[in-house]
Order: sequence, then structure tokens, then C-alpha cells
Amino acid sequence: MVTTTPAAQAVESATQTIPIVMMALGDPVGTGLVSSLARPGGNITGLTMMASGLSAKRLALLKEAVPTISRVLVLSYLVDPIAPPQINELERAARTLGVKLLVQGIESADDLPAAFEAGGRERADGLLTTVESIFAAQRKRVVELAARYRLPALFPYRAMVDAGGLMAYDSYTPDLVAQAATYVDRILKGAKPAELPVEQPTKFELAINLKTAKALRLTIPPSLLLRADQVIQ
Repeated sequence: MVTTTPAAQAVESATQTIPIVMMALGDPVGTGLVSSLARPGGNITGLTMMASGLSAKRLALLKEAVPTISRVLVLSYLVDPIAPPQINELERAARTLGVKLLVQGIESADDLPAAFEAGGRERADGLLTTVESIFAAQRKRVVELAARYRLPALFPYRAMVDAGGLMAYDSYTPDLVAQAATYVDRILKGAKPAELPVEQPTKFELAINLKTAKALRLTIPPSLLLRADQVIQ
């Protein structure tokens, strides 16, 4: 079982026969790990977080929460293969929403302060991150920098809202994680990974931190609050 795209690629390069189960990878089709979601075609199957497909949704939710946003700082771990497809989706959505993206690639946590500084120089008034594990691991630092620069942010991990972030729209739910075990069970019973469709999430969690909204002097639209699965007062 693998949890990141680089790990899956490394295992795939080592064996084309041993079954590999993905635990909610970002974009297995876009990164070439499977031929299609319906028929993976090799020795890899499992689950996807739909990282690329949800990028536009996250930008739209941020714009809905703060309609005045026009310049969004996007932090991305561009060395991860799932990052470029997400940036492509965001760029398409940004044109539709009338938003300018300020993309800052990072290679380590040490690059975060400089990325925020660059966003500040370019007058960023909103923040997104793409879906790479480095941002979950560095959530406290990202959230602290977002607060320092007073940037309304929407993150891909609910844990970042628990850490003080403004909003998150997360597909990596407990239901999705638990589903990975069923793939292992089916393969052990004789199913072929090539013929087991990759499953997409069916539940998404919208979390909003009203404490952070108050600190930023923002009023979250009631229509958005009603759709939230978690509201931190």
C-alpha cells in the first residue's frame, strides 16, 4: 500500500507484477500510474483524492467566501508529479473567476517564508495550496504565515483549519481511507488490480474557522456556512 505519488512511482519502477494499492493518491491518471480510472490496466489500483479536479472547486469556494479577492498566492510543491496538473486546473478556473494567480513553488519548508514574502510584494489578497503532503506536515507554519500576512486561505486538509486556518475543502475523509482495506481484501481473494476500478471520493468536507474569520475581519456568507460540515466558533 502506498500513500504518495513519488512512492507509487518508485514501487512501480521496481515491479510490474506485485499488486500495489494506492491510498488516495492525487491524480493517478494524470501522472501515468494507471491507464484510466475504470480500467487501471497494470498492477496498481486503489483510491484517488481527485487533487486536480478539486483545485478549481477550492478556488471557487475561496472566491465565494471573499468575493473581493483578485490576486491569489498559490503555494505548490512543484517537484511532486501531482502539482503541475493542479496548477493547470487552477489557471483555467482563475480565468473564469477573474482572479490572477501568483504561483510560488517550494522545495522544502525553508522556502515558505520567501514564498509569502513574494506574495506580499505582489499584493496577494488570498491563499491556496495544492495537495501535497508537505503542506499537511507544515500546517502550523503555513497557517502562522497566512495569519501574519493576513491572507484569507482555503486549504486541502481539514487539519489545517484545526490548526487555525480559515477554510478547508477535504476529500481525504475517514470513509475514503477505510475503503483502501477493501482493495487489499479483494486482491488477496484473487481479483486483478488491472480490472479493479480506481475509486473516487463521494464525500467531501468543508470546514470553516470563524475565529480566524473574525481575526481577519471577514464575514463568511451564510450560504457557505450552511454548507459547512464543521464550523469552529
